[in-house]
Amino acid sequence: MSSALYVARTGLDAQDMRMRVISNNLANVNTTGFKRDRADFEALGYQTIRQVGGATSATTDAPVGVNLGTGVRIAGTARMHAQGGLVTTGNPLDMALDGPGFLQVELPDGRTGYTRDGSLKLSAEGRLVTSSGYGIIPALTIPPGATGVTIGSDGTISAVLPGDTAASELGSLQIADVTNPAGLQPFGENIFVESSSSGAPRTGAPGQDGMGRLVQGSVETSNVNVVQELVEMIETQRAYEVNSKVISAVDGMLRFATQNL
Repeated sequence: MSSALYVARTGLDAQDMRMRVISNNLANVNTTGFKRDRADFEALGYQTIRQVGGATSATTDAPVGVNLGTGVRIAGTARMHAQGGLVTTGNPLDMALDGPGFLQVELPDGRTGYTRDGSLKLSAEGRLVTSSGYGIIPALTIPPGATGVTIGSDGTISAVLPGDTAASELGSLQIADVTNPAGLQPFGENIFVESSSSGAPRTGAPGQDGMGRLVQGSVETSNVNVVQELVEMIETQRAYEVNSKVISAVDGMLRFATQNL
């Protein structure tokens, strides 16, 4: 009986964690460039009561064994890096990545961060930065008074400088990609950092060597499907209720055994 209680408890814990994952997805439905997570389950170890293939007589073996499971747990939260929708903003500093890759940002601790959030701003010095103030890599500065800022699909940035009539090239953006994007470590603030599971990043110009292209004046929405999340929420709630009923049933069996045996 106590084993059944424990197994049901692991089910409650796993479904509670799955609900947290779903809640985070729904909370970030309007977060630019957000990628939804999926909770993956795995069975815990089994207790072997009778070994499969064990001898049942001098000439026969057991065709099946008796193995009792000990429950379930969350094996991991897999991040789904499917492309989100592109929404036109009209802001010349906004850029969306259409295809694989990440913008590179300089973090305060010196590491390089990777983000799909292309809603960029200008710092006091005119450098392109994220909403959190992290500078884009390579560093790109737009001079004061520059007009007609243009970001090409290949990352080339140009603008008309004060006193000029023709646009001048200010620099070029590079994007990065990794072998296993799901292995990137979440940093927060729409940023990921490299991990041993992601693989070493490779950099290149947008639109070349399999990299995504840049779309100026647009941002990428989250890839969260609200209907899908609501369906999974209902599934999680029902699974949680069933595990709760198992605990109630085992409690009733123990009460009966205590009072009547």
